[in-house]
Amino acid sequence: MQIITLIATVVPLAAYGRMSSDRPDRPNFGVVGGYLASVSGSMLVTWLGSMLLSGMLTVIVGRAVFGSSITIGETWARIRGRLLPLFGLAVLEAAVLAALVGLVVVLIALAAAVAGGAAAVLLGIPLTLAVVALAIYLYTVVLFAPVLIVLERLPVIEAITRSFALIRHGFWRVLGIRVLTYIVAAVVSGAVAAPFSIVSQVMTIGGASIGLLLAGTTITAIGGAIGQIITAPFNAGVIVLLYADRRMRAEAFDLVLQSGANGGAYADTSTDNLWLTRPFAG
Repeated sequence: MQIITLIATVVPLAAYGRMSSDRPDRPNFGVVGGYLASVSGSMLVTWLGSMLLSGMLTVIVGRAVFGSSITIGETWARIRGRLLPLFGLAVLEAAVLAALVGLVVVLIALAAAVAGGAAAVLLGIPLTLAVVALAIYLYTVVLFAPVLIVLERLPVIEAITRSFALIRHGFWRVLGIRVLTYIVAAVVSGAVAAPFSIVSQVMTIGGASIGLLLAGTTITAIGGAIGQIITAPFNAGVIVLLYADRRMRAEAFDLVLQSGANGGAYADTSTDNLWLTRPFAG
């Protein structure tokens, strides 16, 4: 994903360096269009790649919970049939977020048109805060939905409903751990990427040519990629372990974990199927 993003950045920069300077006062719409297209394409690929990566890491951590390992081939076989529901969940989340943002923008614009800028500010600040709080709440209650789609093989709506049920009585604990996880991941990723960013900035001190700018961008992307390699499994692991923790607290899932790890009553069953176990199931 970092490589694709890097390509989307350096290709327009390289094109900009080669474009004609006959009319420097006018923008080169070909370069601008190419840049927007490449960035849009990289955002789409990054979005889909993140969804795939999250699903694969969920399978890996889900197997590791039982003390078992899994190969990349087995992981792909497990996740392959769940890509469409994961994609549907991502589209639904994006649509809800877009609807919330759109509603805020429309209401603020109406307030500005009817009562002026002061009214728009008075309405916009609390409304924005309310929408941010609502978005955080919705993000938290559907946090386990991708895990449920992958491990319990649920459809999108059922996964959302079950995620809400699991988190309902532990909302603040889950939110607090998730915020702490985000802070830790951000600090680690920033610390890893910082030396690369410093080198990139040093290279461009005093005015940079297109070549130095391309080199600096590449170095920064390398640092970002290393940071993601470290933090992405950590983030996925925390979410899956939080899911297992909520099931242990709400459904006595620790008994299933013990059976799977010790090869008890489920010795002849793949550990992946143990996630399908429901409370009081035989």
